Amino acid sequence: VYEGFLKTKNTPCAIKTVHEDASIYDTNIFLCEASVMKSVSAAYHIVHLLGVVSTAKPPLVLMELMSLGDLKTYLRSRREAKPPSNASMIRMSLQIGDGMTFMEAKKFVHRDLAARNCMVNQDDIVKVGDFGMTRDVYETDYYRKNNTGLLPIRWMAPESLKDGIFTSQSDVWSFGVVLWEIVTLAEQPYQGSSNEQVLHDVIAGRKLNVPKHSPEVLKNIMISCWRRKPSHRMTFMQILHSLEYYHDEDFKKISYYYSQEATNFRKTSSDYVEMRSVEDPLLGIDQRPADYQKPGGVSLLLSKVRSLGKTERLSRIDESGPSYD
Repeated sequence: VYEGFLKTKNTPCAIKTVHEDASIYDTNIFLCEASVMKSVSAAYHIVHLLGVVSTAKPPLVLMELMSLGDLKTYLRSRREAKPPSNASMIRMSLQIGDGMTFMEAKKFVHRDLAARNCMVNQDDIVKVGDFGMTRDVYETDYYRKNNTGLLPIRWMAPESLKDGIFTSQSDVWSFGVVLWEIVTLAEQPYQGSSNEQVLHDVIAGRKLNVPKHSPEVLKNIMISCWRRKPSHRMTFMQILHSLEYYHDEDFKKISYYYSQEATNFRKTSSDYVEMRSVEDPLLGIDQRPADYQKPGGVSLLLSKVRSLGKTERLSRIDESGPSYD
């Protein structure tokens, strides 16, 4: 990854490429991932694709520069300095969730959602990005199962590990692991267990322990994300709704959640959640962080979670890179 400057747009950028000796297959996967980014980068909380130089050898992908790097490195850097407040953790979770809500709405499956694949800019805004293009940087986070490609098994849902099935609901499981990473300042999930043991245990029903010091609202979202049955997990749209109390005016101006498309969906979908006041058994009784400031407004939290019942695109573990069928 290099830092550059895009003269045509008068803006700094990140430049990504493959190794000079990369195979044609790996190069094609790299360009396919760039194509996916082009399809989803309209959302503010997804790293924007600025352009692709496909005729270069090797090809170049030009992306929005996120000057503070990936979220995993950023969180670990805060261990010695002042750690993020509960309010900051919730804001990060909200921003990532908004990017994933857009992907869910467009029926794209990320398959590799993790702190290492989220990026942070100078304003501490976090965006979903990379779509598998950081495997060479964080190789130890991946595991090769039999003859399949490298898999991020510590972030994967049971149905993905067992049957190779990926949907937006398996991305929701991974989102729960990202929340766990945020709260623990990027500890390794299932630390102390081998990859083979994690693979076996998660299929058998093991889940991460929810950190006791987590903000209450994030605790409950993690619990929902890790429900065994995919249809029992909250959708990303529902997760964003459960965090509505924390939506400030800036978020409302830029988020996909408040776009006309998403607003119309919430108004018209017969499968959307029923709601009531903040005294909700699922998400706790108004246990908001003391350091969170929000002007006015009434919070509505989930009182019942139902599947949206929409058709998801499935993909299977049959190649080394993420696929979006």
